[in-house]
Amino acid sequence: MCDLLVALGEATANGSTIFAKNSDRPPTETQLIEVVESRTESTTRATYLEIPGSSDPTLRCVVSRPAWSWGAEHGVNEAGVAIGNATIYTTLDPRPFPDALTGMDLVRLGLERARDARSAVEVIIESIERFGQGGSGHDPTGSRRPYWNSFLVADHRSAWVLETSGREWATEEVRTVRAISNRTTIPGFDDRRHPRQPVETLVDPRWRSTNEFLARGPVTVDGVGRHLTTHGPSDDGWNVCMHVDGVEETTASMIAVLPTSGVPEVRMTQASPCREPWSVVRW
Repeated sequence: MCDLLVALGEATANGSTIFAKNSDRPPTETQLIEVVESRTESTTRATYLEIPGSSDPTLRCVVSRPAWSWGAEHGVNEAGVAIGNATIYTTLDPRPFPDALTGMDLVRLGLERARDARSAVEVIIESIERFGQGGSGHDPTGSRRPYWNSFLVADHRSAWVLETSGREWATEEVRTVRAISNRTTIPGFDDRRHPRQPVETLVDPRWRSTNEFLARGPVTVDGVGRHLTTHGPSDDGWNVCMHVDGVEETTASMIAVLPTSGVPEVRMTQASPCREPWSVVRW
């Protein structure tokens, strides 16, 4: 479970793009905040798969990743590209697919290999088409839990939603503001959503809450921080700030400010933002 939002400069109080994500994961899982330096390598060892390395040096980036995973839940690179993913379920069952690239791997590949949002979308699509998606999105020493992915990708000028099902995908450019959660949302692709997924109770209230927040505008960093600690309207923990005992919890968060020039400002937590103060990442 995850909730993500983006507001382009015309919708924010400071004129910069604001990107944010709450990462909802197993409550006992540890996420690491890392600054990943630029490097040159002939091959890249992702979580389950070895793939050819980038022909150019990778971009320096800051990521938050589960300790067992090569891939990242969310992050920002030195060029000011921010990416995060969310689990989605479609009529295509992910369980029979062999281990390949996870959604988190694709987040990190986009960050390391793209200097703008559109290029990052292309990196993710090309990687999916060439190597496929597959493998558990949770610690593989426990139960195997594969899933498909929705991505939110942004830079200081533009943002995109990318939704996937196996090797199929759809994109939608963001006009001013956009939110994604754990369901398909792009018209023409939403017909792939699994009919038994209980989006009405577990997903739509969170997604609707974020859309309502964005509609109130103008979007500010402080306002986003408060929204990420939202504990309503559900009384069973399935909220933007998630607390479902023993099942799912917000274990990391990020707010990124992507200015038209200069270094991105990145704030992260390694726990629920209602329990841990934001740390500003120093590049």
